[in-house]
Amino acid sequence: MSDRAGAAASNASGGLVQKLSRVDSLSCAAWEVVYWVLRLFWFAMLIYAVASWIPSLQGRWTSYVARIVEPVLLPVRRIIPPVGGLDLSFLVVILLLGFVMNSIPGFAYGSSYCWIR
Repeated sequence: MSDRAGAAASNASGGLVQKLSRVDSLSCAAWEVVYWVLRLFWFAMLIYAVASWIPSLQGRWTSYVARIVEPVLLPVRRIIPPVGGLDLSFLVVILLLGFVMNSIPGFAYGSSYCWIR
């Protein structure tokens, strides 16, 4: 009887480990999606900055990029207004995005289970 009880306990713990690994992989995938969305937003901000500095690059597409970037920049501009024509809100948002993107692997994965590329 003890062999059967041991086998049942082993199967039960194996099922629990399987369920936990599914949760870990789902959480890993969710954090990876968050990371890539932030990374795409970071690139959108860079494209928006370059287009604002070089007028010949501006076109209809820059209004689409502005629709993505401006809702984040406006609240920061209320706190930090432009100084001498230099928009510091852009710099603040870029630095915060970089900090958050570099921190995601650390606080999302206490162990080295999942790596974000």
